[in-house]
Amino acid sequence: MLQRLIDSRAVNAMGLGCMNLSHAYGHPPSEQDAGKLLLQALELGVNHFDTAALYGFGANEKLLGKVLKPYRQQIFLASKCGMTGVDGKRVIDGRPHTLRATIEQSLTSLKTDVLDLYYLHRWDKSVPIEDSIGELSRMVDEGKIKAIGLSEVSASTIRKAHQQHPIAAVQTEYSLWTRNAEIAVLDTCKELGIAFVAFSPLGRGFLTGKVADAETLVDGDIRKGMPRFQSENVQHNQQLLTVLQDMANALDCTPGQVSLAWLLHQGEHILPIPGTTQTDHLRENMAATAIQLSPEQLQVLDSAFAPGNISGNRYPPATQAEIDTEEY
Repeated sequence: MLQRLIDSRAVNAMGLGCMNLSHAYGHPPSEQDAGKLLLQALELGVNHFDTAALYGFGANEKLLGKVLKPYRQQIFLASKCGMTGVDGKRVIDGRPHTLRATIEQSLTSLKTDVLDLYYLHRWDKSVPIEDSIGELSRMVDEGKIKAIGLSEVSASTIRKAHQQHPIAAVQTEYSLWTRNAEIAVLDTCKELGIAFVAFSPLGRGFLTGKVADAETLVDGDIRKGMPRFQSENVQHNQQLLTVLQDMANALDCTPGQVSLAWLLHQGEHILPIPGTTQTDHLRENMAATAIQLSPEQLQVLDSAFAPGNISGNRYPPATQAEIDTEEY
């Protein structure tokens, strides 16, 4: 299997984002079905599992702890702090004492003594990044976490944090239709030897060709409030799927697999973490590591999905204000 490095540790290039097993995309599967999918992922060779304190307001970490504890030494386990559920609401809080409380709860929920990677899920702009990273560095010294990561931050913030303590991974949305990381973050990560973990590598399902618009989504699905899933933007963006489908037909694979293969071709430091609740989709995603795209095919995709060709912002204004990534 294709492998890539995080914090000098080789893992399968295709990891598993676990959020939608408990959170964000409408009605999550039952705990029993979610547990089965995690075990199937192990069987298929997944050894990089990504969760967060926020997901399911703690339920996702507890799920992974319950199911994956017997396999703990075989897997690379990542979680996140700095954004959690408080009284039923999502709260960004990067103060050191809050991060300290979160790691203790995460270790308990995940049934482990140490995490391989611990991300600052969001930079709390009211707290200097050096203060948050300083607390995470103390967790490294104490043996509670092995490496520090950042999520949805700019190149300048990465550099500030990296001066405080080496950053092992940066996680940001990256796919054919969300290419903000190409402005500066991808090159910064490559320069500093930082792994880049791509979440939502299938455009929150849009690039599979199986997601229509917000009106077709169930209540509780976060995409209902995202500009790109509003009907006026979807009608424009769906035209791009023709290019993806034509290439999938030529390669005898699916549009989703083409999308993941494109991502893997963007750099050897890039590791996608697609999420799914379906075993057939899990198998499909894992098989994408074997797909080779020619320079000409990559150019066709690059041109078709150039940022200027995408209609709609990826986040509504309130959410966009919370993140630190560069934007086109």
